[in-house]
Amino acid sequence: MANRDLQLNSGMRCAKYMLIIVSFMFALTAILLIMVGTTIQTIFGDFSLFIDGHFSSPPALVIAIGFILIAVAVLGAYGAIKESVMLINLYGVCLFIVFILEVSAAIAAFVMQTQVKGMLMRTMHQALSEYEKDSYVATGVDFMQSGLECCGVGSPDDWKLYYSPNLNITSDSDDVVVPTSCCGSLSEDFENENELKCLQPFEYGCFRKMNFIISQSAMLIATGATTVAFVQLLGVLCAFMLAKTLRRNKSIREARRWQLQQSLGVLISGGKMVPPQNSAVTGYQQLDNSEQGTTDPYTYTPQSPSVN
Repeated sequence: MANRDLQLNSGMRCAKYMLIIVSFMFALTAILLIMVGTTIQTIFGDFSLFIDGHFSSPPALVIAIGFILIAVAVLGAYGAIKESVMLINLYGVCLFIVFILEVSAAIAAFVMQTQVKGMLMRTMHQALSEYEKDSYVATGVDFMQSGLECCGVGSPDDWKLYYSPNLNITSDSDDVVVPTSCCGSLSEDFENENELKCLQPFEYGCFRKMNFIISQSAMLIATGATTVAFVQLLGVLCAFMLAKTLRRNKSIREARRWQLQQSLGVLISGGKMVPPQNSAVTGYQQLDNSEQGTTDPYTYTPQSPSVN
């Protein structure tokens, strides 16, 4: 009996600590998801001029999933410490809901990746056409070109159609006037001291680098969310299995406790130890109570005839 109780307690402790470790791992995963989502959200924010608004939804969803997963991990650890089957089952259900959210984020990221090229070609040409009309657009284009060390969309020649100084240059000329953000090296213009002259513009356009950055960000969201989702699916199965183990161990422990009480002839009623009615202890108590009660004095009357 002692060995069986020891095995049950060992099984309970093993299940408890396993769930605590799994919850801790999910908490670390949630922190990584928040960091990845925040980084990609920042990248999309820096190039928001060239990115449609719905592209910010997957990274925002990943960040929200990270915070939800932290709360779920805390719930699982608390349920394991309290050995609560209900909390552990709730933990498994919450993990399954998070799994659905992560699959949704992964699907959205995969779909988003197929739309990157068309979106960038449209938004980048539109930005170049509005470069001299809108200071906000000019700031965004200059940030992209100077930060990525690129010029134009496909090449610096794209500025022939959109930059006004190029309108005075004949079409046969190979010279292209570009904004200063396109230049790797600048020098003072001797004709106009207030302006700088571009000596060597960047050789490649910005489309290739922008496409790589946005596509890789979308791929990172998709692959990361998919990987974590399938790991969490294993966590869901583990949580339900542990809940089943805890329920079985608790049932066996309670059954053995009840058998032990029956073997000792003791029943638990309302938290009070009450001996059975036919036990020797009850008989002694009843005898004691009868002796303590008030009764009429007993008078002995002899049955033999009196002698006169």
